Amino acid sequence: MVGDVPRVVGEAELPLHEGRAPRWLYSRMKALGREIIATVVREFGRREFLLRLSDPFWFQSLGCVLGYDWHSSGVTTVLTAVIRDVLDEEDLGIVACGGKGKRSLETPKEVLMKADLLSISDSKAEELVRVSRLTAKVDNAALQDGHSIYHHIIIFSEDGDWAVVQQGMNPERRTARRYHWVSYGLRGFLKDPHSGIIADSHEEVLNLAAEDSEENRKASLDLIAEGSSRLRRLIYEASSGPLSPYLEGVRYLRMPRRIDWRAVEEANQLALSNYEDLLLVRGVGPSLLRALSLVAEVIYDAPASRRDPARYSFAFGGKDGVPFPVKTRLMDRAVEVLRSGIIQSNLTDHEKGLALRRLASIA
Repeated sequence: MVGDVPRVVGEAELPLHEGRAPRWLYSRMKALGREIIATVVREFGRREFLLRLSDPFWFQSLGCVLGYDWHSSGVTTVLTAVIRDVLDEEDLGIVACGGKGKRSLETPKEVLMKADLLSISDSKAEELVRVSRLTAKVDNAALQDGHSIYHHIIIFSEDGDWAVVQQGMNPERRTARRYHWVSYGLRGFLKDPHSGIIADSHEEVLNLAAEDSEENRKASLDLIAEGSSRLRRLIYEASSGPLSPYLEGVRYLRMPRRIDWRAVEEANQLALSNYEDLLLVRGVGPSLLRALSLVAEVIYDAPASRRDPARYSFAFGGKDGVPFPVKTRLMDRAVEVLRSGIIQSNLTDHEKGLALRRLASIA
């Protein structure tokens, strides 16, 4: 549990699928999605909607009922596009910012613009920009699981609550991972912060976002404070010097060949007091964090967590038992939640009938 946000146990593989959702499907996803989203917000409130988005089970079931493949990486990009369009067109007191590729780079500017539309204070808007940047940096650099973030969206309300849904890809394995966050109940950005992750589990990750990695993070900050000259020497000793035998048992953690030393100098001059600020320094990426972590472990005996948080991921399962047998009770629960949303929606009787028949076909 993270606060009152439940985590659903299990796992699933998201294969990378190419192509785009056809217009005939997207328009219908948007029409049905509009009614479900509006019903949830009006019946249960804005915070409840954000909590549901942060639940990978509910998010995935929504994608299924809107007609998208349950096991495709595209369910993330297409469904978040639907959510974004609906929130842009409906006056629900909630907005969505970000997207895929270049659009994600415009997220900070978009957050400030849409925060102004919701009459959110400048200080709160800047805080939301920090949330967007920090969540992306955590999943791209602090949690090193072989997947690089390429899609990021932050959804926030006029009340100041927020949720983040983002996805990373591993081109070699042709798999994706989706990461869910929510402000409600969040203890910290580096204290096992995810409300859920959908992916196949890996035995070897570097999890600097785990609470168990606190000592490693502190030692990494100390290394930054000592300056680049000493850090260069320690990296040499850890990777090719007399301490290199200690690395034999660490298969996933390899000392990076290239490090942005300008980022090291900038971080050193800032006299950072916490790891979150280190993450936000331009140029600080996976390679530098991995080098710092490895030196901290080998030389200062401050190991980082190797626990993959994706063990909190989920799936309904597959009819052929892949990745595991279908969990019918969980699937039935999703169907009932969505059926109630359809019945209470403003769709025509014909459209309701079509939607309910679609639900029945997957139940």
